[in-house]
Amino acid sequence: MRQLSAIILFALQFAACKGDDKLVMRNSIGTVNKVMVVTKSSDWNGDLGKTIRNAFGQLVVGLPQPEPTLNVSQIAPNGFGSMIKVVRNILIIGEGEKEEFFVRKNVYAQPQTIIYVYGKDDISTQRVFKKHQKEIINIFNQSDIKVTQNIFKKNRIDVSKYKTLKNLGVSLIIPSKFRTVDDTGAFLWLRNHLTSGIAKSGSNNILMYSVPLKAANRVPENITVIRDSIGRRYIPGSDPETMYMITEKAYTPHLFETKIDGKITYELRGKWEVKNDFMAGPFVNYSILDKANNRIIVFEGFTYAPAVNKRAFLFELEAIGRSLKIQ
Repeated sequence: MRQLSAIILFALQFAACKGDDKLVMRNSIGTVNKVMVVTKSSDWNGDLGKTIRNAFGQLVVGLPQPEPTLNVSQIAPNGFGSMIKVVRNILIIGEGEKEEFFVRKNVYAQPQTIIYVYGKDDISTQRVFKKHQKEIINIFNQSDIKVTQNIFKKNRIDVSKYKTLKNLGVSLIIPSKFRTVDDTGAFLWLRNHLTSGIAKSGSNNILMYSVPLKAANRVPENITVIRDSIGRRYIPGSDPETMYMITEKAYTPHLFETKIDGKITYELRGKWEVKNDFMAGPFVNYSILDKANNRIIVFEGFTYAPAVNKRAFLFELEAIGRSLKIQ
């Protein structure tokens, strides 16, 4: 009987291992744009907690309603047990022997990102966090982008069927819930009708096209001009002569520089509206400098979802746009 028990134990241990002798990890849990903060309750209710909430609570630019960059919840270290350890995004912060900041992936589950921040005392810990807060937010954001893209990969569209993407020589990870509105060979418009809650009358939209690259240093100032001309030509309202998509005049878009597919990209976030109508919503526009082909590849995602929060919808569009590859 003892020998049989030993065999069963060995079999269980073997079943829990992969070919590379690593234990099979549990799947992580948690929604995107959310972080579990592991810290003492006294720290969370004090200046350190306020510093963290202020950093993660910065509003996402370009949205009609105020929405934080990251939602946060807190648990004390003595409550950080096996159930909590499988959360996907975790910040462990508090006092240690020295000031430290480091990142670990897939520690207790996968995919998982855990960021560790330590200081010698409360003031020291705040200093380390403030020094790295932009990096911390970006790490969690990029982790969620990758997770979202991997979800989309499981049920993606065969993008080779689109004339425009074929002519542009680009590929993207687009979930199969999107349907074609227009595909001229030079301009692509895809739409996903939202089906949940009071957003079911709305939609997520993808636009793809290219324009000549004439002067790289003038690209940022011309993005709104280009998108307004595209809106007038391809995205009409109920009266195509007088109604069409434009950049909202009352809101100045926010411009950032980033990279997609290793290329300099200008990211514009703002609000769109239909001229002479009441339709409006947020957009994210990526203008990618494809200098090898003397052109700008443009990906734009825009959302129409009246009366509901839109961060999650726009985040999906960002994940799709950042998956773009020039073949």
